[in-house]
Amino acid sequence: MTSHDSVNPPVGAPALPDVSGLVVGVLGGTGDQGRGLAYRLARAGQQVVIGSRTAERAEAAAAEIGYGVRGADNATCARESDIVIVAVPWDGHAATLTELREELAGKIVVDCVNPLGFDKQGAYALAVEEGSAAQQAAALLPDSRVTAAFHHLSAVLLQDREIERIDTDVLVLGEDREATDLVQALASLIPGMRGIFAGRLRNAHQVEGLVANLISVNRRYKAHAGLRVTDV
Repeated sequence: MTSHDSVNPPVGAPALPDVSGLVVGVLGGTGDQGRGLAYRLARAGQQVVIGSRTAERAEAAAAEIGYGVRGADNATCARESDIVIVAVPWDGHAATLTELREELAGKIVVDCVNPLGFDKQGAYALAVEEGSAAQQAAALLPDSRVTAAFHHLSAVLLQDREIERIDTDVLVLGEDREATDLVQALASLIPGMRGIFAGRLRNAHQVEGLVANLISVNRRYKAHAGLRVTDV
């Protein structure tokens, strides 16, 4: 049985859609988070393309990941994908999306960027004019179907090839029910994970900001903390 055959929705939820024929692009796919997500999704059987500013850098990272992952420049990655995960650094978020507005038109865009600052007291959530990174993406990409997900996953665990399962839930937010269902299904392909619908994009700031708390948990307990939603 493949991973695509074993996707289970949360208790009480309708069956999740089939995403096996969709190509997933990862912008920022050479960074730790993007590379980890690309690896886990490809390992689960998904077609994955990672993007970078240069095709050569993306191709080198794709070769290291294996599992059929392809590398391309950001524009090609966006153009050739059905679902595009945005895993770029916050300081390059607006510029990257603005440059790719045409290529991302009509695509499901999954923003997993966490606007965080760091000082001597640790991590803290940054104020974003639009409300959140996901809302900024929606404002910059009016012709895309913007969702938010994959914020609380440890890049260390995602990239660890010795780990078979990552037992955590992925909170998915968005305005488009079909899009959020597809992103839930994508998250649920990864063994141990469930995609959980968590509301509209106006609440994405809470999900993004919670990463600062998880970083504090990790530092105190020397862990790679995730989230589980109970009674669902």
